[in-house]
Amino acid sequence: MINHAIQLDELSTGFNDRWQEMADRAIDGHMLNTDEGLAVLRAADEKLLDLLAAAYRVRHCYFGNRVHLNFLINAKSGHCGEDCGYCSQSRVSSAEIPRYNLVDAEKLLDGARIAAELRAKTYCIVISGRSPSDRELETIAATVPRIKAQYGLAICASVGLLSAQQAALLKAGGVDRVNHNLNTSRRFYPQICSTHTYQQRLDTLDAVRRAGLEICSGGIVGMGEEDIDVVELALELGRLMVEAVPINFLQPIEGTPLAGTWRLNPRYCLKVLALFRLANPKCELRIAGGREMHLGPLQPLGLYPANSIFAGDYLTTKGQPPEDDLRMIEALGFEAVTE
Repeated sequence: MINHAIQLDELSTGFNDRWQEMADRAIDGHMLNTDEGLAVLRAADEKLLDLLAAAYRVRHCYFGNRVHLNFLINAKSGHCGEDCGYCSQSRVSSAEIPRYNLVDAEKLLDGARIAAELRAKTYCIVISGRSPSDRELETIAATVPRIKAQYGLAICASVGLLSAQQAALLKAGGVDRVNHNLNTSRRFYPQICSTHTYQQRLDTLDAVRRAGLEICSGGIVGMGEEDIDVVELALELGRLMVEAVPINFLQPIEGTPLAGTWRLNPRYCLKVLALFRLANPKCELRIAGGREMHLGPLQPLGLYPANSIFAGDYLTTKGQPPEDDLRMIEALGFEAVTE
């Protein structure tokens, strides 16, 4: 028994050192490999705080204790012809959600006002659908300069698949960043969507980069994928050197094909965040949809690897009150910043 305990202690010490070595290497520019990524996701629960400490070292190196707040507006809801199994707005969903076409410029401006009042750094304009129409792009591009002039917000647009010309129009209109999530690995992607491909999503990210826009791209964890799929997504985003990575934890919305799917626990979710920080050390790592549901009382620990959250509600689901987020940030000794 004594020898066995010593062996376990030696093993634990070795893994503690391993997490810190990973942090050192991430700061030095080392790209995480598959085996390392799997080791992070499969870390023993009793070593979770050691893993978070290592991820926090990387986060602190680039962001200190600053937390960036993002606010999103669901600027066009429902009416989507795609069949993404996780989404309440898809054609295969019977979820009871608001359905409307693109809101007008005044409503976009009012959303920006709310974002500024919530001390958000970035205002995210999101529309449903496969790709934006010319009118939708023109409305967004024409309104963004007014938003910036009145509120000084950074603008992120999430508008679906984009061509090079469409990305260039957003850039010319003053958009700073485009969100287009890869969502999962190439291998698992056909299990969640059949109306477009993983490669088409990559092509959109390429068009965004060529237009000179920053890239925001992340994923959804908990859809039935395996650990290797989560790791492959983290590594893909690292290769693409995206500026922002939102991590969503599946909210199994009633009426969607993934309703009733619940595969996550708070400890695994924290390991996921540590993985994405170690694989993407310089990115703005954002805890997005599902954090309230899946992290629960462990939410504050998520800000040790992540440095960004959404304030307020998500697209068709509710978030926790923004004042609760600000209290959480303050309790950690962190600082919500707008720059």
